[in-house]
Order: sequence, then C-alpha cells, then structure tokens
Amino acid sequence: PPRPAGMGDVPEPCPQAPLAVLSKVELRVSCKHLLDRDTLNKSDPCVLLLMQSQGQWMEVDRSEVIKSNLNPVFAKIFTVDYYFEEVQKLRFEVYDSHGQAGVGTHDDDFLGGMECTVGQIVAQKRVTKPLFLKYGKFAGKSTITIISEEISGNNGYVELAFRAKKLDDKDLFSKSDPFLEIYRIDDDRSEQLVYRTEVVKNNLSPIWEPFKVSLNSLCSCEEKRKLRCVVWDYDSRGKHDFIGEFFTTFEEMQKAMGENKVQWDCMNPKYKIKKRNYKNSGVVVLLDLKIHRVYSFLDYIMGGCQIHFTVAIDFTASNGDPRNSCSLHYINPYQPNEYLKALVAVGEICQDYDSDKKFSALGFGARIPPKYEVSHDFAINFNPDNDECEGIQGVVESYQSCLPKIQLYGPTNVAPIISKVARVAADEERTKEASQYFILLILTDGVVTDMADTREAIVRASYLPMSIIIVGVGNADFTDMQILDGDDGVLRSPKGEPVLRDIVQFVPFREFKNASPTALAKCVLAEVPKQVVEYYSYKAFPPRCPRPPTPDPSLGSPQ
Repeated sequence: PPRPAGMGDVPEPCPQAPLAVLSKVELRVSCKHLLDRDTLNKSDPCVLLLMQSQGQWMEVDRSEVIKSNLNPVFAKIFTVDYYFEEVQKLRFEVYDSHGQAGVGTHDDDFLGGMECTVGQIVAQKRVTKPLFLKYGKFAGKSTITIISEEISGNNGYVELAFRAKKLDDKDLFSKSDPFLEIYRIDDDRSEQLVYRTEVVKNNLSPIWEPFKVSLNSLCSCEEKRKLRCVVWDYDSRGKHDFIGEFFTTFEEMQKAMGENKVQWDCMNPKYKIKKRNYKNSGVVVLLDLKIHRVYSFLDYIMGGCQIHFTVAIDFTASNGDPRNSCSLHYINPYQPNEYLKALVAVGEICQDYDSDKKFSALGFGARIPPKYEVSHDFAINFNPDNDECEGIQGVVESYQSCLPKIQLYGPTNVAPIISKVARVAADEERTKEASQYFILLILTDGVVTDMADTREAIVRASYLPMSIIIVGVGNADFTDMQILDGDDGVLRSPKGEPVLRDIVQFVPFREFKNASPTALAKCVLAEVPKQVVEYYSYKAFPPRCPRPPTPDPSLGSPQ
C-alpha cells in the first residue's frame, strides 16, 4: 500500500459597505524536499499563512506540526475570503518546530517562504513553487504546493465520529498508536487528503474525537465519489506502520444517521494474499454522522422566497412646503426630487424578487384627512385596508397625489412604522418557511425624534425576517443616525439588549448625488443577501424546493 501522506459616469464607491465577498476558498498545503535542520531526526515542519494588509504582513493562521518529515502533506485547511476586484497577497512560511517552544522565527528554523496572490491560486487551482530563504536564495530543491477549492453556495458541512475495534498490534512492547486518514479520490484518480484524526496512544480499539469537514472537501458535494480511509500506527520518527484500509462513499456513510452505525473491515492487501484465514486487521465503525447544510441567498430566492418591499416617507414640516421649489418634496416636472430618486433606485432592484410587484407605501409625520390628526403610519394611497401600490410607478403616483392632501407636521417618529412591518413579518415567521422576507426603506430628512423607541423596535425586528434601509435626504446633520447602523458597534435597546442581527443600513443621499442611481442601490442593498441568509440560518429554515419558473406578468400570456 502507498505510504501515508506526509503528515506527512462613474458610480461613487459606497462609503459604508465593504467589498462583497465573492466566495470563500479552501487552501491545502504540501511540501517536498524540505531542508533538514535537525541533527538526529528530520525537520518537524509547520506552515504559517500571512496576508498583506496596508503593506504589512499579518499572520492569519498556521498548520499543525508534522513530526520528522521532509515531504509533509498538512491536514490543516486554510480558508480565505476571495474578492474578485482586489489583489490579495499571500505569503506561506515553513518553519522547523521545536516541541513545546512552538514555531521559532529564527533564521535557523526557517525552511523557506513563497509569495503569491489568491487570484493566482484560484485561477490555476494548483500552484507549485520553489521555497526561498532570506535574500532570494533557493531553499535547496524545496517546493510548496497549494491546492485551492471554492466553497460553493449550496454546500454545508458534515460531522463524523469514528472508532475502531481489534486493530492489529504493530508494536512489540505496547499496543498500536492508531490514527485515521480520509482521502477523496478525484476524477484524475489522484488522492486528496481530507482529514487526519489525532493519535490515540496504546489502544487497539480507539475512539477518535468527532470532527467536521465541508461537503465540498469530503466528496466535492458528490455522494457517490469514492473515499479511501487508511489506519496507521503512529511512529514519532515519521515511519508510520500501515494497519489497513477500506473504501467507501458519502452515500454509504449516511446510513449512520440516527441510531444506526456503519462498519467496514479494515484490510491489509498483503496479509489477504499471504494469510489463508485472514479476515481483517480490525473493524472501523462510523458511530454518528450529522449533516449541516449551508445555504446561499440564491438558494432561498430560487426556492421561492419573495422579497416584500415597503417604503416609508417622511412628511414632517422640516422638509419645507411642497409648493416651494426649495422643498425636498417639491415636484419638479423635469427633475425627480431626492425622495423619488432614492425610492426608484432601491425599489427597482427589489421588484425583481417580488412576483406580484405590489409594494406597501406608508407615510409618517403628517396631518391626514379627514380629521387632520397627526399619523406616523398612514397609507399614502389613503386605503387603510390595502396600502399596496402597483409597481414602483404606482408608489410614485400615490406619493405625488397625496402631497396636496396632507399637512406636513411632525415629529419624526419611525418606531410605529418599524413595528407595523414587524407585525406582518411576525405572521410570516409563524409559517416556519423561507417564503417571504421584508425590506423596509425609510426615507427621512432628519434625525428621528423617538430614538429610544426606534432602538427598541429594531432590536425586536432583528428576530424577524426583515431588514431596514434608512436613506437620509437633504443636508441635515445625520451623525446621530449612524448609531442605528451597527457598523460602529452593536446596537442595543434602551434596556441594553443587543440586536440578534445587524439589520439596519443607513446612508445619506447626498453622498450619491453625483453618482448613478445604481451606486445608491448597490450600497444600501449590499448587506441584504447576508442578512437574509443569517436570519434563515438562525431559524434553521432550509430553502423550499426550487419552484418552476414563474411567467413574468409584464410579458403577457404565452401564445
């Protein structure tokens, strides 16, 4: 059998939103022909991963130490975020470790380094480069190989618990010290180390610690892909003794879910040929298997989750008389005002995810007919039983027709509208299905008056399927509004209870005045996919089964 793997109009950039993570990438590392720094044994290598940030190299992670091995294959999987639009510089440094003292950073312990970018590894999938010592000197014939795999959206991870029984004894004066390795067999028949367990000392019936691996890593998300599992007797000098192996698939492993167990004969092919009555070299048992699915935003959308869009418009007196051209609510026949620009930019994106194309449109801070009492959550179409408008154009028309009928007043209270949408979202939550998610767009010209109630309402809403986008219109000082956007710290209710999820995004419209409408939408909606996934993951609601395509009503009936 093979030896063990070496343990051997340019839109403005959004001021708040970080770059969107395109995906996560798993990196596996192996080395060959490392320098031998130890006098009696071989080097005990360990790999450090560093990333460049603002010109400085920062260590982000490190591998396990592999004893006495110049051709190590590290079990550690490094996970990095991949940004398509950024050059992400990586540096791998290999050191000879010294037991309890850990990884030294002296020149004597340095076995070599290599620099590359995440983009290079992702583009090539497998990169092999020479290792260099200080001052650009080759580290002998040493090489390092990095293999990358993208963690796909509809992925997840699996938790496995193995034990073995009656393994062959390979040691003279004590019992074997077994560990288990799992390899994925790829399409080109090469083997990729997936996981290596810890060593259980002096035990022929070891119980290994449960461990988690991604489905992508284990079987490339293909249940029938062949896996090779090998049991070794550990040797501190790196010359591990082969005990036996077996082949399986993730499909077969899944029989171990619930109360069931799956077991395999651990076979040594040499003994099978030589020994007439050879049965096995022990038995390996899968005690338990748990699957944890991880879903993406698109999984929920393709499963039929609808995005319900509500807009709330500030009609307080500080906006100015709508008949005056200086008013933020002035209707100019040639140029939409800031309220309309923000509404259309965000609404046009959201409408693609709502099949009935009907949007709730609410107003606050105005005196409304017939009694002209102040309201903080009125339907701008003046239909209390149905506040929905037909499409974005319907919202625009309702907004324009309601302005002459209301009196701008105050104060700027937004908690009632947050609570109103939250009540509808709470009804949706009770279905225990990922079928509707709510986005509330609040357009306001000033700092909210009911800050304590608003904070309380946001904390309550963070437990529901909803996100809140606040766009500050006009030139007011919006400093106090930043507190609602959890970017600078966790938002808390007046009693100190933190939000479950960061669900608020605040931006002043003036930062996008000279940008295209898509820049504003991109910025304020950047966080929404993450917020949707966070909510449904917290609730453990899987996406519904993908639905057949829905005909677009705007296209008319098929011929």
